[in-house]
Amino acid sequence: MIEQMNKVSIVLLNKEKEAALKSLRKIGLVHLEKIEGSSEKLNAFKEYSNNAIISESILSELKLPKQSKLIMEELSKEQVAELCNEIVEKSERKKQLLEEISSDATELERFSKWGSVLLEDFDYLKSKDIQLKLYEISADKYAQIDESIQTILVNNDKKSVRFLIINGGEGRPEKLLPEAFEVPFPRMSTNQLEQEIEKDNAEINQIDSYFVEKAKYIPNIKKFKKELEKDIEFENINAGMAHENEKSETDLAWISGYVPTDNIEEFSAKCKENQWAFAISDPEDDDIEVPTKLKNNKLVSLIYPLSDFLGTVPGYHEYDISSWFLIFFAIFFGMIFGDGGYGILLTVVVLAIMLKNKLSGKKNPPLMPLGLILGIATMIWGTVTCTWFGLTPEQLPNWIKAISIPAISSAYPKGPGELSTDQNLQIFCFSLALIQLTVAHVKGMVRNRKSLKFFGELGSMLQLWGMFYVVLSLVVSSEFFAIGKVVYGIPIGLVSIGLIAVGFILSFIFANYEGSVLASVLESCKGIITVLLGVVNIFSDIISYIRLWAVGLAGAAISNTVNTMAGPLFGHALLFVFALLLCVGGHGLNMILNLLSVIVHGVRLNTLEFSSHLGMSWSGIKYAPFAEAESK
Repeated sequence: MIEQMNKVSIVLLNKEKEAALKSLRKIGLVHLEKIEGSSEKLNAFKEYSNNAIISESILSELKLPKQSKLIMEELSKEQVAELCNEIVEKSERKKQLLEEISSDATELERFSKWGSVLLEDFDYLKSKDIQLKLYEISADKYAQIDESIQTILVNNDKKSVRFLIINGGEGRPEKLLPEAFEVPFPRMSTNQLEQEIEKDNAEINQIDSYFVEKAKYIPNIKKFKKELEKDIEFENINAGMAHENEKSETDLAWISGYVPTDNIEEFSAKCKENQWAFAISDPEDDDIEVPTKLKNNKLVSLIYPLSDFLGTVPGYHEYDISSWFLIFFAIFFGMIFGDGGYGILLTVVVLAIMLKNKLSGKKNPPLMPLGLILGIATMIWGTVTCTWFGLTPEQLPNWIKAISIPAISSAYPKGPGELSTDQNLQIFCFSLALIQLTVAHVKGMVRNRKSLKFFGELGSMLQLWGMFYVVLSLVVSSEFFAIGKVVYGIPIGLVSIGLIAVGFILSFIFANYEGSVLASVLESCKGIITVLLGVVNIFSDIISYIRLWAVGLAGAAISNTVNTMAGPLFGHALLFVFALLLCVGGHGLNMILNLLSVIVHGVRLNTLEFSSHLGMSWSGIKYAPFAEAESK
C-alpha cells in the first residue's frame, strides 16, 4: 500500500539554519520539497563532482594489467579533489593534442603527393625576387597553359598535374586556365608537421601512463563522488532555504516537506527537542510533489528490484499495484520463457548463488528471491504445457506428458471439432487480459464507490467483458465463438454485444462525472472521438495479450531448431563436442532473447495496458528523506 503522508513546515532562526539542517538530516524523516539554491560553495561542490565523474569515467575505461588491484588508500578530500582536477586537465590536454594531430595529419595528407614542402626555401627564394605558387590542374589541361606563364612541373599522375608558377604576382595570373586551382601553403613545413605529430604522440603516451598510474585511486574517487552528492544536497538546501531579509539576529528561515504519518509523532518530538516551530497538515489534492512510500509484506516487496530498475513510481494519489504486478509478471515471465527446462536452469542457478552467498556470509541481493519465483513459474508453465528444452512429446517420458494439462499441452493431439493447442493458449492469454483488466476496473469502482463515477467504471468493465467474446470470435475461431451462438439457451454472442452497448452508455454518461451528470455528458460530447476510440482501445488492449503466446511460440521454435541442428551430430563421437557447444550456445541465446522479451512485453502489459485501465501515469516521486549517507 501507499503510506499516508503529512505535509510539514519548519520555522527556525536564520542564523541557526546550517546547524538545524544537520540535525534535520540526522532525523532522516523529512522528504523536502524541491529547492534550487545558489552559492559559491555549491558551485564549487558541483565542479568537484563533475571532475570526479569525468575522472572515474576516464580511469574506468583503461585496460589495466591483470595483476593490478584497486585498493583504496588513505587520501583526504582535498587530495582527491586535486587529483580529479589534474586528471580532467590532462584529459582536456589529450583532446587538444588529438585535435592538433588530426589537423597536422590532414595537412600532411594534403601534401602527400607534393613531397616535402619546406617553407623556409620558399621564403628564401622570395627574398631573391623569385616568388613561387603551388597549383594543380587536370592532366589533359596542363599542356594548354599559356606559354607566357612560367611553370615548373613537380609531378603528375593519370588524373592531375602538380606544378609551380614562377613570379605570378600576388593575385591569380590573368591567362591561367580556370581549371587550375591554387594550393595554399601548409601552416608549417611538412617535416615540422611530422615532428609536431611525433611530439604530440609522445605527450599523449605520457598522459596515458599517468592515467594508468592513477587508476589505483578509483575507489577513492568513487567514495569522494558519493560524499559530494550529500554535500551538494545539503548546500543546495542551505543556500535555497527561504528566509527573511532584514539581516537581524531574529531573522527567520523556513522549509517544507513531507513525513509519513506513522512517523509524525517521532518528527514532532524531534522538533520540540530542537526548539523548532512546526506545522502539520494533510496534503492537498493538487499538491504534485507529495512523495510515494510503498509499504508491503516481504513477499510483495520482492517486486521492488524490478520497479526500481524500471524507475516506475506510482503517484501519491494513484494505486499501489505491487502485489498484482508480482502475480501477473510471474505468469507472463513463465509464459514467455515457456520452457520447464529453462525454469529448472534458472532456479538451480539462483539457488546456487544464494547458497554461495549464505556460506560466505554475504547478504543475498533482493533480485535473487524474485529470480527464484520466476524460475518456479517457468517450471510450472513448462510442466502444464509439456515443453522441455524444445523436445518433442515423443522424446519425453510418459510421466511428464501425464502431468500436463491436455487443453494446452502439446502432448495431447486434438480431435475433430476440438480447438487446437494454439487456440486454447490464445484463449488463456485473452482470459488473462480479462482477469487483469477486470481487476483494474474493480479497483476503480471501489475507489469511486461514493460517487456516480462508479457507474463509469462499471460501464468500462461491461465493455471489457463484452469485447472479450468479440475477440475470441475474431481471433480464435469465428465458428466456435459465433456471434449468434446459444449456450444453455443464452445467446452469448448477442449478450456480449449488449454488454458493450450498455457499458458504452454508462461510460458516456458517468466517466467524466465530477458532481454534475449534465457536465459529464457534455464533456463526453466534446471528446466524442476519444470516447469512441476508447471502445477500440479496449479491443486492442485485449488483443495485446496475444503477445504472450506469440513470443512463447517463437522461443519454442528456436529451441526446436537448435535441437534439430544438433541432434544428428550427437551420433558422431568427433562431432559430440561441437553438438554440445551448439546446444549450449543456441539455448543460451534463446534464454537471453526471452529475457529481453520479458522486459519488453511482460513489463509492458503491467505498466501500460493494466495501468491505463487503472488511470495510472506513473508520475510519482519516490520518498527520499533528507538523511545522512548510509554507512556500509
